[in-house]
Amino acid sequence: MNPLLVVTDLSVEIRRNAEVGFTAVDNISFAVNPGELVALVGESGCGKSLTGLAMLGLLPDAARLGERSSISLAGSELTRLSPSQLREYRGRRIAMVFQDPTASLNPVMRVGDQVIEAIEAHSNASRQELRRRAIGLLAEVGIADASSRVDSWPHELSGGMRQRVMLAIALAAEPELLIADEPTTALDVTVQAQILELIDSLRARRSMAVLLITHDLGIVASRADRVMVMYAGKIVEQAPTERLFVSPMHPYTRGLVASIPRIDGTSGLLATIPGVVPSPTSWPAGCRFHPRCPLRIDECRTQVPPLVEVSSDQRAACIVTTASEGP
Repeated sequence: MNPLLVVTDLSVEIRRNAEVGFTAVDNISFAVNPGELVALVGESGCGKSLTGLAMLGLLPDAARLGERSSISLAGSELTRLSPSQLREYRGRRIAMVFQDPTASLNPVMRVGDQVIEAIEAHSNASRQELRRRAIGLLAEVGIADASSRVDSWPHELSGGMRQRVMLAIALAAEPELLIADEPTTALDVTVQAQILELIDSLRARRSMAVLLITHDLGIVASRADRVMVMYAGKIVEQAPTERLFVSPMHPYTRGLVASIPRIDGTSGLLATIPGVVPSPTSWPAGCRFHPRCPLRIDECRTQVPPLVEVSSDQRAACIVTTASEGP
């Protein structure tokens, strides 16, 4: 199977006074296959959202891609497209759902008009047909009485319903790839599960690939096909979901797995990872996780560990845990 999305040597540089100030996303590579759900996991400040924005050419004004960065969608190199060509891709080939639907929706437009606006950007259908399709999309994402709700204002909907509207907007032009950036952050636990289940069912129904960006490794355990763990601007581990949970290789991944609450009756305090993610303006030398790592050795302070294959489908970047492993 040929990958749908291939990202190679992606870097995002933040500029200051026309010069490179720091690198927030540093030389990462990964692929997403058609119909696959891949999770990109890491703490806040690791560069996950910037990675998602780079896919759509929506980086902030102060940010730019590194010279070697490549983003290929179904064989088309997105980094070479003009702004007008990128607008054609957004929505039609690749779409994104953001973490705060309240900030994303226009408060002075009815939700149906916002869905219609997304459809209309890639369609010449009549107003009647646009409305019919908007109602169909709202129904598809689980909004009850969609024919009535199509005329609602955003403030009349709950947080979960607003996120469903955002999904309807993202799906309006039937994209091949959906990027979901922390889509459940502002929702309560029950609604979180409903939204994640909805995204998974939409993926299966539409044969659509999903890149799910989240800080919570626990929510992807039963949904993602593969997981990529990101720390301080770099991907430090990639593996199929089950393997990652059963046999995590990187100390950071092990810390994330250990911090997931259990429901098997065990007691005691949850495990934590000491310290915080360093600022991208001052990444540590060597392995960027070494100041927080319980397994660090002297070499970790100076050597940058490569992302190496430790089995046929698992890669990790740690000179300690991968020393005795091999493909």
